Amino acid sequence: MDKNSIVYIAGHNGMVGSSIYRKLKREGFTNIITRNSHELDLRDQKAVADFFEQEKPEYVFLAAAKVGGIIANDTYRADFLYENLQIQNNVIHSSYVNGVKKLMFLGSSCIYPKLAPQPLKEEYLLTGLLEPTNEPYAIAKIAGIKMCDAYRSQYGCNYISVMPTNLYGCNDNYHPQNSHVLPALIRRFHEAKEQNTPTVTIWGTGSPKREFLFADDLAEACYYLMQNYDEEGLINIGTGEDISIKDLALLIGKIIGYEGEIAFDTTKPDGTPRKLMDVSKLHSKGWKHKIELEEGIKLAYNDFLSKLKEGAIASR
Repeated sequence: MDKNSIVYIAGHNGMVGSSIYRKLKREGFTNIITRNSHELDLRDQKAVADFFEQEKPEYVFLAAAKVGGIIANDTYRADFLYENLQIQNNVIHSSYVNGVKKLMFLGSSCIYPKLAPQPLKEEYLLTGLLEPTNEPYAIAKIAGIKMCDAYRSQYGCNYISVMPTNLYGCNDNYHPQNSHVLPALIRRFHEAKEQNTPTVTIWGTGSPKREFLFADDLAEACYYLMQNYDEEGLINIGTGEDISIKDLALLIGKIIGYEGEIAFDTTKPDGTPRKLMDVSKLHSKGWKHKIELEEGIKLAYNDFLSKLKEGAIASR
């Protein structure tokens, strides 16, 4: 990629896409193409085909997806499978038809088997059963990886797949039902502090461990890999460090200044016991994260407060 390359970011309004957009802007890219979901429905095959034929992007970051937390994934199982398959099928195929030079497909750490050895190595893909609550989303993402490899094998397309760990940061989703654990906890602890709620109750036992990467670090990794990585299969993007949900809750509570009690509802599901990425492949390519968790949560909380002030946080 050079600064005049035509670059399309699919999903530029989301946390991941917007972080990639900001990174490209900082690097001086001048031909960045974006469309919101009202302008271009990526589930619509003809609309996507027409868009690619007209705009002729040279590079594509495929960050668009239907995403959500445990509740959303388990409730809207058909939607998560169908819509994600449609999005990636349309974008990947239209990229091939229109001669895109390079495409990056962004997946998720949930592609790995529920009980895979830790930390998660790239070669563990498809070696066991998936976590049931987010199986449809994971299957769609696995299909995306294999689709990129198939187009590479059959047509010589330079399509790469990256698997970020759990992400958080600026422009996150703080919806009370459809957000991921870290932004959900930021919102809940903030509201509990504001309302003087004596106890915050969290789903599960608090024992599962999760790894978190700040979205701006992900953007840095994606930009680096788009320039320096051209292999089939997949590459993990993460920190290589994890934390229990209980300790995460304590950390967020401390940063926000919540002084009440934290309880755990053990009748609710925990999800996968642990999801820690093995990032030795990423480190061997010359990239490592910079923003540590406590610093990142402070940045994310400031972003939450600014969006709350703007009225951009959805109510219950």
